[in-house]
Amino acid sequence: MANRLSSFFKQTKISNSFIAFAGVLIVFMLLMPVSGAVLDFLMIVNIAISIIIFLVVLYTPKASRLSSFPRVVLFVTVFGLALNVCSTRYILTHGHVGFKSFDGAMIKSFANVVAKGQPVIGFIIFLIIIIIQVVVITKGAGRVSEVQARFALDSMNSKMFAVDSELNSGSITDEQARQKKADIQRECDFYSAMDGSSKFVSGNVKAGIFITLINLVGGVLYAMIKQDMDFSSAIATFPQLTIGDGLLSQLPSLLISVATGILVTGGNSDEVLGEEIKKQFNISSSVYMISGGILAAMAIVFHTTPLLVVILIGMGALLIFFGYKMQRQEKLSFAKKLEEEAAKKAGAQSSQNSEELSPVVPLDPLCLELGVALLDLVNKEKGAELLERITRIRREAAIDLGLVVPRIRIIDNLTLDPQEYSFKIRGIEAGRGKLKIGYYMCLNTGSVVEEIKGEPTRDPTFGIPAIWIGEDRRLEAERNGYSVIDPPMIIATHMTEIIRSHAAEILGRQEVSAIITKIKETNPVVVEEVMDTYKYTYGEIEKILQGLLRERVSIRNIVSILETLANYGNMPHNPFFLIGKVREALGLQICLQYVDPNDEQKKLSVIQLSQEWAQKIIDHIVSQNDGSAPVVAFDPVDSRNFKNAVSSNIIPLRDRNILPIILAPTPDVRQLVYQLIERDFPGTVVVLSVDEVLAAGNSVNLEILGEISE
Repeated sequence: MANRLSSFFKQTKISNSFIAFAGVLIVFMLLMPVSGAVLDFLMIVNIAISIIIFLVVLYTPKASRLSSFPRVVLFVTVFGLALNVCSTRYILTHGHVGFKSFDGAMIKSFANVVAKGQPVIGFIIFLIIIIIQVVVITKGAGRVSEVQARFALDSMNSKMFAVDSELNSGSITDEQARQKKADIQRECDFYSAMDGSSKFVSGNVKAGIFITLINLVGGVLYAMIKQDMDFSSAIATFPQLTIGDGLLSQLPSLLISVATGILVTGGNSDEVLGEEIKKQFNISSSVYMISGGILAAMAIVFHTTPLLVVILIGMGALLIFFGYKMQRQEKLSFAKKLEEEAAKKAGAQSSQNSEELSPVVPLDPLCLELGVALLDLVNKEKGAELLERITRIRREAAIDLGLVVPRIRIIDNLTLDPQEYSFKIRGIEAGRGKLKIGYYMCLNTGSVVEEIKGEPTRDPTFGIPAIWIGEDRRLEAERNGYSVIDPPMIIATHMTEIIRSHAAEILGRQEVSAIITKIKETNPVVVEEVMDTYKYTYGEIEKILQGLLRERVSIRNIVSILETLANYGNMPHNPFFLIGKVREALGLQICLQYVDPNDEQKKLSVIQLSQEWAQKIIDHIVSQNDGSAPVVAFDPVDSRNFKNAVSSNIIPLRDRNILPIILAPTPDVRQLVYQLIERDFPGTVVVLSVDEVLAAGNSVNLEILGEISE
């Protein structure tokens, strides 16, 4: 393994160094003279590189996958221009020996093959190639690049939003969503770079025109003035060398221009160009049979020479034969398709019969059902604000509670009122609300300076009295001090509160397994100690984590939780006992959760449980035979007295918007007190133990507001 890594890094270093060396060498080529043999070699390399680039483009299915193409185009363009400078220098310094004696083999070969010793013909061909590049290929590719870049930038946000919608609906995973967003960003960056890269190609063509003209005129004048050549010899030599050099430089440039055009006009297909053309041009056999018939008819009309007639009839017959073969293939494919459909129907019928005997209908972990009037809130064409807020809810739950909330499935429910919604956890309704589309909910949070009239209602999350107002009165309500909430925010807030209060129900063994597996990647020792050494089961860890989440304690610090379980691994795995120990280990985190972050003194205000009530709770503990948490068996009088004592202390605090916090003397008493008040004060009262406050140390300052006494 080490040898392979060493080889990989060595190869990477060599390739990077080679590219850097080549880039510096190209720049120096603009200044340094080269010999004829070296010039021929570099020209062959230039042609080879352009052919490779052209073929790579043909075999690349998606343009954005070739993200290095703009930089490669720049590199090759500068290389070609450097070769132009070298060849110009070589022609001027060695052209006086005459065309036949000139030792630039590549330049002479192109001049002989293309121009055949006639500079006028070569120059015309050179001009035609330039016109094709400038007017047709380069201009078209530049325009397409510009449009693609503009549309890629304009559509990037909507594409990102569509990925978020797929993620929220559960059709893709988080990793797939990240990959899709990276592909969208890469595509946008690619087309933006190609918009500028096309200017390199067009600039290279224009530079080729000027270099050729300079070579032609400058070469003749230089030979006559400096090298004492007569005019006839200069005209016979330098135009041929110039045209050969110009054609030689324009061939790679033409290949790069065509490759650029092919790349920017490509779509988002995952197939290479050859496969795509093969599939799309095999759409119908009639196309080729009709084309063959037309060519055969042309042979009758244009019967000027026998050769022309033979060519037309032969090509027409070939197309008709190809169309006939394709028609037979279409019939075979159609018959095969019918057989597959029949087999599929038979399989579906068999599966249906099997399902009737043993139906399995899995429940969605989390599901938001919407009435038909609320479907616009998740319509991508109309903003779909709710989808974005659901993504934010899941992210916030992961940060605040340490719980990765499963994907929330959103479906319509015709049995609901059109403007009603329902949130379910594993098929059981956990909350329901009713909205008014086009209206805003206004809450009086205590800062209202002047009340306004509206349709009375209640906030579905906390049951606070509120009113509905139209959109035209929104600014008026905000000026008067109301908290104005739109329908998507109402649903999002309600869902957030439901997830927080039902986090223990959302967490299951599968989620615990995923957490343990993830932690094992970074902390394998503690996971091995908990799972292998002390044999904790997923069910036992699940009960402990659920006990924390039930009181809204974040399990994000899962490493500390597992370390605490390992510390008490030799003892019986009693969740009631272990929850208290884990809370003690998380004491600072828990206490800071209820401290005002803006308070420099970090004051923790609590109501202390009296020693009498603590002793009475301990005296009435009843253990469960099934190993579950013990309960307090108060008689009706004691139960009523305890609730009255708690209510008389916490209600005044709630009226002052202060969160009531009860301080119990021990972890065991703390959990029993929470059991006693959970049903009467769900989610509105916090119970801490003295051990948890002591674990926070000097980070919080305890303030006793009162005592719950008999």
